Amino acid sequence: MKKSILHSFAAFLTLAIGIAGCNTDHVVPIPEPARFAVTTIDTTLRSPIGLEMDGSGNLWIAEIGTGNNDGAIVMFTPGGQKTTVISGFHSAAGPESNEGLSHIKFVNGKLYILHGIDGILYVADISGFKAGDPQIQMTSLQQTDFGTYSRSLNLTDPVNSNIFDMEFDAAGNAYVVDAGANAIFKWDKSTGNISLFAKIPSVAGGTIDAVPTGIVFDGSKFLVSSLTGFPFAPGNAKIFAVDLNGNVSIYKDGFTMLTHIELSANNKPIVTKFSDFALPKGFVPFSGAILNEDGTVLAGGLMMPTDIRRTGDRQFHVISFALGQLYKLTY
Repeated sequence: MKKSILHSFAAFLTLAIGIAGCNTDHVVPIPEPARFAVTTIDTTLRSPIGLEMDGSGNLWIAEIGTGNNDGAIVMFTPGGQKTTVISGFHSAAGPESNEGLSHIKFVNGKLYILHGIDGILYVADISGFKAGDPQIQMTSLQQTDFGTYSRSLNLTDPVNSNIFDMEFDAAGNAYVVDAGANAIFKWDKSTGNISLFAKIPSVAGGTIDAVPTGIVFDGSKFLVSSLTGFPFAPGNAKIFAVDLNGNVSIYKDGFTMLTHIELSANNKPIVTKFSDFALPKGFVPFSGAILNEDGTVLAGGLMMPTDIRRTGDRQFHVISFALGQLYKLTY
């Protein structure tokens, strides 16, 4: 009797494993987006430039502010409750727009906050922060100075630095994109040392700065979006590939004024186009867009988008720098 029961149980397990295997083989793949539906979530942000989502589905946004030392980090819960988390970051009135904070990154309960013009990487422990909590004081933030090191290398003439975005590799080392120095710096996890990782080459025959703006890691290489310098000629912007040894190549080209890059569920790059540019008026209103790696428009008519984050298998969020708006994109 016992032997018969054991044989029956073994047969049941074999059948169950086979069924499980069959189910795995027939998982429906997530398609690449062909067109996004755009929904406005919030319209009260102050020159937003960086966007991130934590492990609980909260959205975090870096606001440059009004140019009066009022840069801030704000958080939206999945239910839409908005909380100012940190305030008082340096915010300065620039010749074309206000300047200050740039992009942010969430990893293991910490928010990494880049301040472009000050060259400082701030790290905030947000693991226990909840909507409605008192603000985190800036004095409690860890600070690392990238700007001084960047400028010491004299990578551009005149010397310039604007740390803009960051990404981590599988080992936990951080890579910071400097849009002023046209470079990527590595922040070693074990030693804390900063070193030059890659120099992004000029475009248009070496006459125009590349101006790297965003970076993602697809598991084997980094993909870097670029804005290009004045006169922002159409088709000059590229997506660069950078291997783990810092070697730079062109992944895709033919873009215009890219401000950020994100990966789809299938590890395909999706980018934000800031706008078209035409003299004498300059930036063309509502000519921003979301594009796939082939340049296909997935959402058009946007006003100066600066960041895109995938927040679900078929969902992304985007911010408009000029309008102070947060959008949800679905397909």
